[in-house]
Amino acid sequence: MRVSALLLLLLFSLPAHTEELTARDLVQKAMDHWRGLTSYGESTMTIHRPDWERSMSMKSWSKGDNISLVRVTAPTKDAGNGTLLIDSNMWTYTPKINRVIKVPSSMMSQSWMGSDFSNKDIAKSTDIIDQYDHELTAREEIDGHIHYSVTSIPDEDAAVVWGKEVLVVRDDWVLVEQQFWDQDGVLVKKMESLEIEEMGGRAVAKVLRMGKVDTPDEWTQLTTDAIEFDIEVPDSMFTLSNLRNPRQ
Repeated sequence: MRVSALLLLLLFSLPAHTEELTARDLVQKAMDHWRGLTSYGESTMTIHRPDWERSMSMKSWSKGDNISLVRVTAPTKDAGNGTLLIDSNMWTYTPKINRVIKVPSSMMSQSWMGSDFSNKDIAKSTDIIDQYDHELTAREEIDGHIHYSVTSIPDEDAAVVWGKEVLVVRDDWVLVEQQFWDQDGVLVKKMESLEIEEMGGRAVAKVLRMGKVDTPDEWTQLTTDAIEFDIEVPDSMFTLSNLRNPRQ
């Protein structure tokens, strides 16, 4: 009896700061940690295929839950390409044709710049918080951290293509893994944190890799080179005018 009680205590005990959190709270914490109140970052994206590989340098800004801007800075042939997200609206700018194009909701899950990240992924969209139902489905300790697995099922009216997503959130709110499952219950692609470091005053997934399960030799890696959180970012950063003609 005493042994059983001890096992139950070990299985269900939580750190003090997480014991009252729901599955939705865990997802919210992970998204808030990922974006901060505001953020500015510099990163390198590497797209790998069996017979070629290319890299791009990028700068990104975010504000609140659903406002972000991503701009490619190198190589020269890609520099100036940008993506702006405001709430559920997204626009892209392509210097070669000098046009701002509104991305329809049906294209939000399409590839961004030929990578394995989608338009929604790259903009760090937080739609998953309110457009899905969340359930805590697993909990385990790995390397001194508790990892929480949350299964998220989209609402019937959610504008998403996935049947479910599974998020693995560490007890310091780092998003360790995100899985994307289709409507038939098949795992299609996943994003994994390959390196976690202290950056910008918090633990950050410095290296993320996104790839499809059925083509393991094709993937895209996003490396954060520098990042700052909770800084002053003017509203003028997130305008169509600034998307086309950058002032910063």
